[in-house]
Amino acid sequence: MSKKTKVITLGCRLNAYESEVMLGHAKDSGLENSVIINTCAVTREAVRNSHHAIRRAKKENPECNIIVTGCAAQIDPGAFSKMPEVDIVIGNNEKMVATNFEPDKLLLGEPIKVNDIMSVKELAPQLIPGGNRNLTKTQNRTRAFLQVQNGCDHRCTFCIIPYGRGNARSTPAGSVVSHVQSLVLQGYKEVVLTGVDLSSWGQDLPAKPPLGDLVKRILKLVPNLQRLRLSSIDPAEIDSELFTALSSEKRMTPYLHLSLQSGDNMILKRMKRRHNREEVISLCKKLKSLRPEFTFGADIIAGFPTENAEMFENSKSIIKEIGIPWLHVFPYSAHEGTPAEKMPQLESSVIKLRARVLREEGEHVKLIHLKSRVGTKDFALFEETGYGRLPDFTLVKVDNPPKAGNIAKIHITGIDSNKLIGKLI
Repeated sequence: MSKKTKVITLGCRLNAYESEVMLGHAKDSGLENSVIINTCAVTREAVRNSHHAIRRAKKENPECNIIVTGCAAQIDPGAFSKMPEVDIVIGNNEKMVATNFEPDKLLLGEPIKVNDIMSVKELAPQLIPGGNRNLTKTQNRTRAFLQVQNGCDHRCTFCIIPYGRGNARSTPAGSVVSHVQSLVLQGYKEVVLTGVDLSSWGQDLPAKPPLGDLVKRILKLVPNLQRLRLSSIDPAEIDSELFTALSSEKRMTPYLHLSLQSGDNMILKRMKRRHNREEVISLCKKLKSLRPEFTFGADIIAGFPTENAEMFENSKSIIKEIGIPWLHVFPYSAHEGTPAEKMPQLESSVIKLRARVLREEGEHVKLIHLKSRVGTKDFALFEETGYGRLPDFTLVKVDNPPKAGNIAKIHITGIDSNKLIGKLI
């Protein structure tokens, strides 16, 4: 008896988005009895987890073909092809082409179907397909993650992702706007623009429009869109039009997830980041002065090579100084082939300790944020889980929640763990 193909996703939201696209391609092509593992390469631990997921998938589905793709597979396809559990390895660009999932084409021939990702010059239109393929299963007409950018032209010393995703490439504004219009007609209240280096959107297009230009067009041409949100963004690339939209347009959610990485200027320099501590603090304070409801998330790496105690304290203190309740902490792990790999490394015990301290500081700031919301009123977009998501990204729990996809006004009355408690008004 044949089994439906399933996808196992590791890593970022962009991978989750692309997994849903692949699942649609597999279904349309009639691909069955297969498990697709969409790997991640953001850290060495992520690569190890990818290997573990492959072995477990084969153990649990011994009769199925194991198809491996994603960033880890793109970067080192040979290592995955040598695993006895693996039947086929396909590249990050190849995985988004519908015809590549035709069973005869996919399962026959060479076991490695991975081309040079750096040769890809355009963002394939399949990355933004019509209908429900824009969505992960958990969205249920609540919010849609819409990929408008892929790849990265920067070479941070710790990062391997450009070698898995290729150079930066953007979807033209007209195509993006038409898909947002379609999503609104389908009933979605919120659209999240996403990409590998979202803030570089447009730099490969004619006239090099900034991301703010795309945001401005969406808000103007899709007036029925209730919420527009941005995924992770580089604080060095917030152009003037984008800042104006973030600080004054109420349909822009008052939330930014910053690709911060460190709060110390010397470490940022050694990472080859393009912002410094003072610039990020200034940006966040300006946004909060114009929209006090603004909140922030951030990625921070703990234990980057050469990081001493004083440098670490600068990363810890910026969490409180900015007020970052939504913190993602990554213990540093060296990637083979990156410049940071050749720098003096810290002991793993030190890295783990610093990661734990940063997370504890983030939890403290989150509690301060949650307490500040008690007694206020706001609008929540309800998800399939029954929880509502406020514009500032905070989750809220209510009795008898509305149907997923509805927006309702909430009176926030208390705190439950890392969520707010509220009553429908």
